[in-house]
Order: sequence, then structure tokens, then C-alpha cells
Amino acid sequence: MTGAGLNGEISSTSRLNVEGMKDPHPQKLGSLLELFDGITDQEERSLVLLGYADRFQEVAPEIARRPFPENQRVPYCESEAYVWLVQRPDGTVKLHFAVENPSGVSAKALAAILDESLSGSTPDVVAAISTNIVHRIFRQNISMGKGMGLMGMVQMVQALARQMVRATSR
Repeated sequence: MTGAGLNGEISSTSRLNVEGMKDPHPQKLGSLLELFDGITDQEERSLVLLGYADRFQEVAPEIARRPFPENQRVPYCESEAYVWLVQRPDGTVKLHFAVENPSGVSAKALAAILDESLSGSTPDVVAAISTNIVHRIFRQNISMGKGMGLMGMVQMVQALARQMVRATSR
């Protein structure tokens, strides 16, 4: 899959989103959202999402081992997803995920998307992403329950980034 800016540097952007409002997302995530905004065919969207699910990399054992701590578990997620943010020496973060349900394809796809598009960003940038990215990526391809779980993944990423911002501002 190719797309302008998908492997570019992370930075804030002032591009306009599809609603004509300023897009507050980092460049990699913004470019990816533009790609998904342009996919109107459900089958093509599903294939792209399956490709991301195939790229999912489970949390490394040096970050976390089973059984994973409950405080890292995403609320409402049917796929039993877990999230970790690790701050790098340069102040940026690396996102890590575990998805315990082998059928959790949507959770794995979103985890890969979030990792690839947000790792390398600063915690304040990660904390500012919007949960509306779930709708922009998945559209009508998800049930209400699955949507809650996927938004829960984004909210967990936001919350961990906000904790990191608070901890570093002391």
C-alpha cells in the first residue's frame, strides 16, 4: 500500500479534514485517515484493514508478559486488547498492544494503525488524537459493541499519553 506521507515524519499539520475543519492529527495518521476517507468500496476497505491486521505485532516480552495486568486492559473491548505506551529517551513514545482474542481482527488492525502512525510522536500529540478516527477508518463495518471497544482502545492510548504528559510536567 502506498500513500503520500505514510512514511514521513510525525508533525502537527494544518490540513483540512473531510468536514473542512483543521485536522489535528500527526502527519502519518492524517495521511492514513485521508487514505481511508478516499476508500468508498467496502471490500477494498476490508482488504486494507486485513492488511493492517496482518502487520500487527504483539507487545514484546520485555514490555509485558502474560498474564497481562488488568490496568492495561481496554474497557469494553470484546477482543481483550491491552495497551502500553513507553517513553523513549528522545521524549517520543512507542505504542505496544496485545490482542488476546484470535478473532480480534479489527482490534489488531487498529493497533497496527495506531502503532505505525503514532509511535515516534510526543505524548501531548498522542493525547490530542480524536476518537472519531475509529469511524473514519472503519465506517459502517463495525457493530456498536465493536465500535465501543475500538474507541476504548483510542481512549486508553489518550489516557496513557495524558498520564505521561502530567508526569513529565511535574
